[in-house]
Amino acid sequence: MKVPIRDFDVDMILANNGVTMQVYDNNDNYMGKLRIGRGTVEWCHGKVPIGNGTKVRWERLIEWFESQ
Repeated sequence: MKVPIRDFDVDMILANNGVTMQVYDNNDNYMGKLRIGRGTVEWCHGKVPIGNGTKVRWERLIEWFESQ
């Protein structure tokens, strides 16, 4: 996976819109967008617009991580 981040030297508090990252596979094919917000994480596959993707609340995502 390739997830470009432009600046690592940043302390950031997420606002209402959060942060959106574009995700590419190892062959540089565009896969979609990952939006990290204050209350949810959203995956937008392909050209799905932000707001119409698959959303999961932080609590549920953390529960899933901890169950693995």
